[in-house]
Amino acid sequence: MTRSLYAETPYGRLALREAGPHGGIPLVLLQRFRGTMDDWDPGFIELVSADRKVIWFDSAGIGRSEGSVPDTIGGMAAVAATVIERSGSPQADVLGWSLGGVIAQQLVLDAPHLVRRLIVAGSTPGGALDGPKPHPRVPQVMTRPTNDIEDFLFLFFPETETATSAGRASLTRIGALPGRGPLVTAEAFMTQVKAISTWPGVLHRADELRLPMLVANGAHDVVLPAYRSYVLSQQAPDAKLILYPDAGHAFLFQEIESFAAEVERFLS
Repeated sequence: MTRSLYAETPYGRLALREAGPHGGIPLVLLQRFRGTMDDWDPGFIELVSADRKVIWFDSAGIGRSEGSVPDTIGGMAAVAATVIERSGSPQADVLGWSLGGVIAQQLVLDAPHLVRRLIVAGSTPGGALDGPKPHPRVPQVMTRPTNDIEDFLFLFFPETETATSAGRASLTRIGALPGRGPLVTAEAFMTQVKAISTWPGVLHRADELRLPMLVANGAHDVVLPAYRSYVLSQQAPDAKLILYPDAGHAFLFQEIESFAAEVERFLS
């Protein structure tokens, strides 16, 4: 059962959700660019929370949460740190997807005592200027005032019959959630863009990422090409890399059972 709650923080009143059994080290989820806590696939939440407490939330200035969106990745990481500090556990495991993966890496550098194990999904360490580039249509589609199903299919899933079918199923599950909260505002969107564009990345400090890491992506990610996941896995001292064939940026919602099993093995 999902539990909705609020936390009073220095950044304003934050909206959170929890699922799974109480106790133990929680898994904290950090969301993608322009995403809210309503944008996690409920099928994914159900599996990863089967045997552990999972916490996901709207960061400051996003969705149902109060406050203003920080204009740096470090500021966003500080909000996530506050959520962990209020979780009732001295440490958390962290799974960051896309922008959430960027925030998660910065969180480990800024507050390593708070994170036991790290999962970076469909993300980037920044600073990887060589290798494949995002699809040229990505900036145009990502910056539209609102995205429709076809936009999300392009951004998140390869154009194969199997991947598209899985993508439509995932988007249907997400869209069926009752009582969806506010979308990310234009102001919050622009502040997220500023934070991303000014982030120096972690490659120059990758040797400090000494905790166990699971790095995963879809082999056909058009948003953040899988090469960037490979670079991170090569630079971090204790990282395992998994790439899913016929999958893209939202591989975790396409290959839910397989990835949830990998997450469980890694965290256990």
